Amino acid sequence: MDQVRIFDTTLRDGEQSPGAMMTSSEKLEVARALSRLRVNVIEAGFPAASPDDLNAVQRIAEEVGNITSEGQDQAPIICGLARAHSADIDAAWKAVEPAARPRIHTFLATSEIHMKHKLRMDPEEVIERVIEMVQYARSFCDDVEFSPEDAGRSDPDFLYVVLEEAIKAGATTLNIPDTVGYTTPNEFGGIIAGIVEHVPGVEDVILSVHCHDDLGLATANTLAGIQAGARQAEVTINGIGERAGNTSLEEVVMALHTRRPVFSLSTDIDTTQISRVSKLVSNYTGIMVPPNKAIVGANAFAHEAGIHQDGMLKNELTYEIMRPETVGLTQSTLVLGKHSGRHAFKVRLKELGYELGDDDLARAFRRFKSLADKKKVITDADLEALVADELYQPPEVFALEGLQVVCGTMGMPTATVRLSGPGDTRYVQAAIGTGPVDAAYKAVDEIVGASNVLLEFSVNAVTEGIDAQGEVAVRIQGEDAPDALNAQRETSRPRTYGGYGADTDIIVASVKAYLSALNKLLAEEGYRSEAESAAQVGGAGKAEAAVPVEAPK
Repeated sequence: MDQVRIFDTTLRDGEQSPGAMMTSSEKLEVARALSRLRVNVIEAGFPAASPDDLNAVQRIAEEVGNITSEGQDQAPIICGLARAHSADIDAAWKAVEPAARPRIHTFLATSEIHMKHKLRMDPEEVIERVIEMVQYARSFCDDVEFSPEDAGRSDPDFLYVVLEEAIKAGATTLNIPDTVGYTTPNEFGGIIAGIVEHVPGVEDVILSVHCHDDLGLATANTLAGIQAGARQAEVTINGIGERAGNTSLEEVVMALHTRRPVFSLSTDIDTTQISRVSKLVSNYTGIMVPPNKAIVGANAFAHEAGIHQDGMLKNELTYEIMRPETVGLTQSTLVLGKHSGRHAFKVRLKELGYELGDDDLARAFRRFKSLADKKKVITDADLEALVADELYQPPEVFALEGLQVVCGTMGMPTATVRLSGPGDTRYVQAAIGTGPVDAAYKAVDEIVGASNVLLEFSVNAVTEGIDAQGEVAVRIQGEDAPDALNAQRETSRPRTYGGYGADTDIIVASVKAYLSALNKLLAEEGYRSEAESAAQVGGAGKAEAAVPVEAPK
C-alpha cells in the first residue's frame, strides 16, 4: 500500500488532555471539521466512560458517519474505544452502530509492569481475555481494532503471540501504542519490523501506530513505524492528549506530503483545512497553540532574521520547505471593511471553510459590522476569531451584557458587570481586585456562585496593529466536582474546563473566556441545581451581593 490511513483521536485521547473537555455540540462540530479534513477514521470517544460520552459518539455516528464530504469516496469510519470488558464493548457498539462504517477499538495491556501492577493478570490470562473480547467485538462489527497497551515496553515474543491470537479472533487492525512515549525511533521502528516479520497473518490486517510525546519523539516514532510497514497513524489535532500529548496530525501529514520522495506514501487529507481545524480545536479546548509549534504555530511561516528575509525575497524556497497556502494560511484578495456587504462576507467565510446557516450568518454579520466600526481592515484571522467567539461557544447559562472597569495607578481597580442568567434575569455586581481582570472575575463569581480555581490565563493578539482583536483562553477547575462525575472516568482527577473569548477590548475578551469556561462547568451534572439557585438568589450564598435588575420593556 502506498496510502497511510489517518486515524484521528482528538475527540478521545486528545480530550483526555487536562482542560481539554468539550461539550457534545463542540465534539460534533470538531467531527464535522475532521470529516472535511478527510481523515479516514474518527475515534469519537470512550462510550463507556459516561452517558454523555456515549450520546456524543452516537450523535457523531448518526450525523457525521453517514455523510460523504467533498473529495471523499465514502463517509469516515466512526470508532469507539472500549476496554477488554463486555460492558465496554456493548457501550461502544451502541454508540457507533448508526454509522455507515462503524469500528470497535478494544485494548488490553501487554507489558510486564502493566500486567503485574495494574491488571493483576498473568500472561496466559491476558491472552485468553484478548481472544474472548476481540471475538465478542467481532460478533457485533466486522471492523475491529485491537491495541496491546504499552506495547513499547512489552516483551517482543509475548507481543507476537498476543497479536497472532488477536488476528485469529477477528481483529482487522492492530494498533501498536508507545503508551508512555518511552521508545526511540530506532527502537519503535524495530518493534514494527519485528511484528511484520514474526506475526503470522499480519499481512492481512492493517498495522497502526499510536505514539505519545513524553520525550518529544512522537512524530519521529510514528514516521519510523510507517517506514517499517505501518499503514495507519493515530494522531490528534495540535498534538493534544495525555501528559505531553500525542503525535500531531499536522506534523505527520505534512512530513509525508513534503518528503514524498523519502516516504513514497500519501494520505487522503485536504491539507488546506489544517489551519482552520487547528484553530477550531484550540478555541474549543482553551489550549493555545504555541507560536513555535510546527506547521500551525503563529511563527511557523514568519521570518525575522535579515539573512532569512533577504533569502525569502529572492526565492521563497530558501527558507520555506512548504508554502503557507498548503495548510490553509492564504491571504485574502477580498478586503473586508465596514462598507462590505453580506454577500462578500458570506463568500469569504465560505472560502475559509465556514458554511453557516441563515441565522448564524445573520448573527456573525452583525458582529462583523460592529467590529468593522472599530477596525479599518478585517483580516482572515479576525474573521476566524469572530466566528469562534460568536458561534462556537457552549450553551449559555450566564451571558455578558455589560462591563465597566476603572483602573490605573490611582485608586483601586474596580469592575461592574451585568450578566443575563436563567429565566432572562439580569444581574449587576461590582467588585474590587488587584487589576481589572481580577476585579471583573470576582464580580462574575459573586453572581454565578460556582466555586472554581483559575488554572491558566493567556492572551494573544489576533492580528498586528493598535486596533487588533485580542483573544483570551482560560482554564478553570471546579473545586467541588461531584464524586459521581469522577467515578465515571478512568481517573479521579478533577475536571477542568477551557474557555475562549475574542474582542477588541481585552478585558471584555477575558470575561467572555471566563464565562465560556464557567458555562461548561455549570452544564455538568451536579452543578445544575447550584446554577439554578444562583439564578434565583443572585449567586450561591450571596443573595445580598448580586442585584437583579428588570429586563428592558
